[in-house]
Amino acid sequence: MSYVYFEHCIIRRDDNAITVTDETGTIHVPAASLSVLMLGPGTDITHQAMTVIGDNGATVIWVGERGVRMYAFGKPLTHSSALLQRQASLVSNMRTRLAVARRMYQMRFPDEDVSRLTMQQLRGREGARIRRVYRRCSQETGVPWDRRTYDHDDFEAGTDINKALSAAHTCLYGIAHSVIVALGCSPGLGFVHTGHERSFVYDIADLYKADLSIPVAFRTVAAEANDIGAATRRAMRDAVYDLSIMSRMTKDIKTLLEADTEADGLTGADGMDGDHVGLWDERRGEVAAGRSYGSDEDADELGADVGASADPFVDDDTDTVMP
Repeated sequence: MSYVYFEHCIIRRDDNAITVTDETGTIHVPAASLSVLMLGPGTDITHQAMTVIGDNGATVIWVGERGVRMYAFGKPLTHSSALLQRQASLVSNMRTRLAVARRMYQMRFPDEDVSRLTMQQLRGREGARIRRVYRRCSQETGVPWDRRTYDHDDFEAGTDINKALSAAHTCLYGIAHSVIVALGCSPGLGFVHTGHERSFVYDIADLYKADLSIPVAFRTVAAEANDIGAATRRAMRDAVYDLSIMSRMTKDIKTLLEADTEADGLTGADGMDGDHVGLWDERRGEVAAGRSYGSDEDADELGADVGASADPFVDDDTDTVMP
């Protein structure tokens, strides 16, 4: 399963599965089959359920009713901070930040050279592209289209197509958020978007809206579903059931950040199981952790009362720095 959404229920653990109980009964969901678990209002979850979910590498996000807001999320799959450091370095320099932003727009315009366009020019071209996507989907499905309007605090106030777009985009945000935190990147360090705790989530999700969430929203409304929000979530789930979108996001994020998985200390087929800890050095960049850099002479100079044994981070028996 790509993801599941639950609300008004109790989630517990049963061996390597989670159980979901509400007024209609209980179902079992194998934790190993989950990628993203979306918890809506009225959801209670036990500590043991969270344990098995975490052990199986699923991301848990706490969302609002119908999944249209995101309040919190779980831990990353990786122990390495290499991609996070790379992301922070790139976003902190105007030249490199602009280069990454241009690469993001280049993915939308593969047949054009955007290397010399300003951010203002790129935003204009992207806005025109999305308007064309809306018009094309409207013509293909027969769903009338005027403009994108929505109220974050009142989902039901929008038109059917705007409600469907909100629901579809929220699902896409959840998937993008899951991939970003799984890789150990920061959801808040965006290159195009800025100032929000999910700026990078919006950056990444925008790469796929024209291919995924916008067409799904228009097709759902064209099918005249009674519950637009639920129908859109099911349609999005069907559209990403094989998880290929997550593999694509993983590859695209690493490409955007120009990550060299071997050089950055990430190992394994997916580059996410590195467990590397180093010590920062202002001259060499990094030195090895897990060893003592002090000498007996240094200890003697400090005095017997401030020797190695006084350091809570040093094991007297092994003379190594404890992690």
